[in-house]
Amino acid sequence: MNAETKPHGLVQAPSLAGPHAGYMPGFGNDFETEALPGALPQGMNSPQKCNYGLYGEQLSGTAFTAPSHQNERTWCYRIRPSVKHAGRLSRIDLPYWKSAPHMPDDVTSLGQYRWDPLAHSDAPLTWLTGMRTMTSAGDVNTQIGMASHIYLVNDSMVDSYFYSADSELLVVPQEGRLRFCTELGVIDLAPQEIAILPRGLVYRVEVLEGPCRGFVCENYGQKFELPSRGPIGANCMANPRDFKTPVAAFEDREVSSVLTIKWCGQFHQSKIDQSPLDVVAWHGNYAPLKYDLKTYCPVGAVLFDHPDPSIFTVLTAPSGQDGTANIDFVLFRERWMVAENTFRPPWYHKNIMSELMGNIYGQYDAKPKGFIPGGMSLHNMMMPHGPDKTAFEGASNADLKAEKLDNTMSFMFETRFPQHLTVFAAKEAPAQDDYIDCWKSLDKKFDGTSGPK
Repeated sequence: MNAETKPHGLVQAPSLAGPHAGYMPGFGNDFETEALPGALPQGMNSPQKCNYGLYGEQLSGTAFTAPSHQNERTWCYRIRPSVKHAGRLSRIDLPYWKSAPHMPDDVTSLGQYRWDPLAHSDAPLTWLTGMRTMTSAGDVNTQIGMASHIYLVNDSMVDSYFYSADSELLVVPQEGRLRFCTELGVIDLAPQEIAILPRGLVYRVEVLEGPCRGFVCENYGQKFELPSRGPIGANCMANPRDFKTPVAAFEDREVSSVLTIKWCGQFHQSKIDQSPLDVVAWHGNYAPLKYDLKTYCPVGAVLFDHPDPSIFTVLTAPSGQDGTANIDFVLFRERWMVAENTFRPPWYHKNIMSELMGNIYGQYDAKPKGFIPGGMSLHNMMMPHGPDKTAFEGASNADLKAEKLDNTMSFMFETRFPQHLTVFAAKEAPAQDDYIDCWKSLDKKFDGTSGPK
């Protein structure tokens, strides 16, 4: 294979047949893939000598003794073991990337908040320097909770690599296209797709079409998994076959490079003499993946009333309490509205969960104005929220015929923990100071005299 035909000397296995060439379908599958024939041992994990002079190494995503249905690990066959990719470490500062617990004394996190999109920068920003933390929850040291970020990226990482020991990252693009060159293969990512980058996975991020902006949910806790469908049954929502894991790819490049590691909220760098993306073959079930949000099949009421938004859950990261998530990733996409005699938008409510929403494109039905693509909002636990007056009056007086809710895609990072604002979110990000006023004009309609008709 001609390495020069791939970015930065990338060598990739032959394309798979079908429309998803370069990817393998399935969520949580046990995959095997090799970029050179015979690089993957058969019938055993750790032969005395690996083919091609490779080193066998295991990447474990769970404790060794985790139950079989939860146990995740991948065996990698690489040019150099990972200990050659992390030399002496020196502490660095990425001032806009924060971790929980992060509760500045002069910032108030209680309230209803909404932000306009963060503006793109003329200064060069990579995946690391362009990350802007908006909220954090829980505690990175005890591996519970999360953080939400917005990324602004216009510059590729060159001979620069990263991994987080703290978390897996759920990436939700809103503008531009990125390439994630990882130890286990290549993921190209565009708006209306998402990617999951597992804890401990080394990767480099390149700009394919910029500038790029999007959202990141940093999950400190148990890994994302597909939610239980319960009485919905075996189909709809996010189907496992629509998740794609990359085939094996590797680099054999001896060049001065930098590896950055996130650990307990701190960032450290190590200078190395080669690319760490040198896994020639691998097998296992701990790997990065992507998912096309357009394949999400929503379910809903077909007669009356409005189901809980949990029916729109794409992925969930469990907590120690049954039915209460460390994080839910929820998608509100195009769908038909058919319920009779029903107020169709989300109802007014207070919630034990804390809800951070982002708009990928279009108009959100509960907030026709103000919540624009690239923007986000935060309604912390037990803070009341719901439709603004325009949405309420429109839905209360609408002719309830079958209606397609079109040109809309928003999402929610929902967590059982309160989300604390960072100084950046409170003082630098473009907050809509008048957001609370969207409910101010709601009228008193009660007159005490007219009952049921």
